[in-house]
Formats: sequence, C-alpha cells, structure tokens
Amino acid sequence: MKSFTDKVAAITGAGSGMGRTLALALARRGCHLALSDVNEIGLAETAALLRDARVEVTTQRVDVADREAVYAWADQVAREHGKVNLIFNNAGVGLGATVEGMRLEDFEWLMNINFWGVVHGTRAFLPHLKASGDGHVVNTSSVFGLIGVPSQSAYNAAKFAVRGFTESLRQELDILRCGVSATSVHPGGIKTNIARAGRIDPSIASLGADPSNANLKFEKNFITTAEVAAETILRGVEKNKRRVLVGPDAHFIDLMARLLPSLYQRLTVAVARKHI
Repeated sequence: MKSFTDKVAAITGAGSGMGRTLALALARRGCHLALSDVNEIGLAETAALLRDARVEVTTQRVDVADREAVYAWADQVAREHGKVNLIFNNAGVGLGATVEGMRLEDFEWLMNINFWGVVHGTRAFLPHLKASGDGHVVNTSSVFGLIGVPSQSAYNAAKFAVRGFTESLRQELDILRCGVSATSVHPGGIKTNIARAGRIDPSIASLGADPSNANLKFEKNFITTAEVAAETILRGVEKNKRRVLVGPDAHFIDLMARLLPSLYQRLTVAVARKHI
C-alpha cells in the first residue's frame, strides 16, 4: 500500500493513545476512517479532533472481546464507506500480576481483549479487505511479544500469541496473492495511558513491587510519543514490513532477544530486582 489517499481504515481503541494518533495521521494522508472504542467519551473526543479533516469519519462503540459486535461493525463499516482497506487491531489493556497470584477473571479479561480482539478484528474484516483488492491487516503486539518479563505473564501470553497469529497470517496471504498483507507491530514504551489504566494485582508485592504505584513507576520507562509511534507504523505499512519495531527500546529489546535468547532472562531478573 503505497498511498493511504482515499483508502478506508478501521481502527480499534481509537478513543485515546496510539489509536487516536493513528487516526489523526491517517486523516492527514487523506484516509477515510471508521473508529471504534469501548470508551464512548474518548471516541467522541477523537471524532471532535477530526471535525475539520477532509475525510469521512464514522464512529461506533465496540467491545473487541465481543465477537458478534466486531463482525457487525465490520459489515457496518463496509456498508457506510463502500469498502475497507485497512484494519488496525490496536485496542489493548494491561495487567500486572504473578502467575501464581493472578485472578483467572483478570487473565481472561486481558486475553479476550488483547488476543481474541485481534483475532475477531482480523477475521471479521479480512473478507472486506480482500474485496477491496488492496488491503492490510495491522496487528499490535508489543516488545513483550519478543521477550518475557516478570509480572507480565498474561500480557506476554497475549502479545506472543498476536505475533505468531499475525506472522502465520502474513505467510498465508503471501501464498494466496490476494492483494492483502499483514504487519505485526511491536511498540516499546509509548507515552499513552495503557499502564495507568491497567489492572494491578496485589500479588506483585511478592516480587518486591509496590502495587499502589507500580503503574506510575512503569510509565516512567515510556520514552516514545504516540505521534512518533503512529508515523513509524504507517511508514512500515507503506513499506509492507512484516514486523515494525516502535521506539529505540524496541530495537534494543529485539536485538537482545536475538543475540541473547536465554541470557536475556537473567539480565531481566537482575534489572527487575534492582528497579521494581
């Protein structure tokens, strides 16, 4: 996809953070937008920022964990816009908890959004992308889809799964030569509200962390703005990259995982003991 002009992009999690900045960046490129989020107030704020954009913008409250709602939205977008070229499966949540202490309800909550939301969005929109003749699936994994870290087992599980799912999808699309491609996105620390809005389980205290301020402490490691992240992702889509690393920390972590696939775990433990 060499140009976004007059294309139609659907974005989940568009009510804030990277979803919002992706919408703004795409609008500047002349791309029409179908935006969704479970947060209707945030979604309305994003739409207001796009009021003067010379593109068509539609919004819909969608819980990506709800398969039927996602499929209904995909069909609605195709009807309202006449086509769909891109789906950005961007919606996500955070959870800090130990494997032993994590509540099953919290684990399922995260997986239903971070993994199954991506699966639902991909499968619901894929027929429409194929029908457009020029489509792209953009799935947000994470640097935590490249390495595992303590207290993030649920998040790691979801993001590793998104990575494997998207890489498999990309290969199938390459074989089919159907005019659709796929990219797995791996952001490092992006300055959004995902950490602050995430759930923290008291069990992380057993690792030496303070559950009362763990989110804010973790957020201090976020070094890349959402605006820079959006531009990086869109350039990756334009170049049809299989994997997009977002931020200098993402490039460092990717290199560490490649060069030190076992040793990095010891290094991570040492760093966690010092800084948690």
